[in-house]
Amino acid sequence: MVDCTNLYIFAVCKPYSDMITRRLIRDKVLQILYAYKQNDDKGVEALKSELTFSLSKAYDLYNYLLYLPVAVTDYADRRIDMARHKLMPTSDELNPNMKFVQNLFVAQLRENRMLVDYLQKQKRTWPDEVLKGLYEAIQETTAYEAYMAKDGQDYASDKELWKRLYRQLVVDNDALDAYLEDVSLYWNDDKEVVDTFVIKTFGLFDEADGPDKALLPQYGSEEESDFAMQLLENTLAHAEENKAFIAEHTRNWDVNRVTQTDYVILHMALTELLTFPNIPVSVVLNEYIDLAKKYGTPKSGAFVNGSLDGFVKVLRQNGSLFKKE
Repeated sequence: MVDCTNLYIFAVCKPYSDMITRRLIRDKVLQILYAYKQNDDKGVEALKSELTFSLSKAYDLYNYLLYLPVAVTDYADRRIDMARHKLMPTSDELNPNMKFVQNLFVAQLRENRMLVDYLQKQKRTWPDEVLKGLYEAIQETTAYEAYMAKDGQDYASDKELWKRLYRQLVVDNDALDAYLEDVSLYWNDDKEVVDTFVIKTFGLFDEADGPDKALLPQYGSEEESDFAMQLLENTLAHAEENKAFIAEHTRNWDVNRVTQTDYVILHMALTELLTFPNIPVSVVLNEYIDLAKKYGTPKSGAFVNGSLDGFVKVLRQNGSLFKKE
């Protein structure tokens, strides 16, 4: 059985047609509601605008990271050209191996119409200090060495190289993550999810597509966009009744040790159980238990798991749960 919790496999376990998934939406709504609990001076419309902007920033990051192989390749080309034109170049510098900078997959990515359109609108570039560090790290990898030593150039090998380099050097790169966080605080928690979709997009490219390969859209349908707003609105609208329900049915837990994050997660989960009848109970429980493990304390997963199991039993008993199993 395929392990869909694996970072690289997760993106291909389901046929996602959009970049903004419900998992990412729940993350964003949680962050906004948590901040709202700390400072409730914003109205619903302001929170909705913030959610829309936050989700758009995640899509910006997707495009920005897709552009990274092109930026690194262009930096490498400049380095080679500078070495060739210095005062006393070596024989290797005069006759460099151009395979890396002539990568066929990167050439296709550079001409992709959707990515070019993004770059023209956003005017965003990668700084040389980031590109320098990444290019020099690439040159130290066995994948790069084997690639450069192999005769000939073909599209499949060129694409595979960048899939391997991305997994090895871009995912879990603390220096790169710190740079991205400096560019936008909204990207602080986005990169892990966005990385999966960049890798998925690499895999979807085919040489025959040329520059017309469609990137993942921000939303695959209006339904996904509506889900984000409805989850936020419904959680706020049912805040008081949810609060009373949660207080009544978490009495067996030491509430003094329950974090504010856990309570927000329970509010969202209860809202989704009661107001989104087409989302199965099992999906809701799994998603919010994962959120608790990601954002809460070591005990948050068990607390949210136990609480939600109890909530579902009560809601079924009183006939409030009209939902897929």
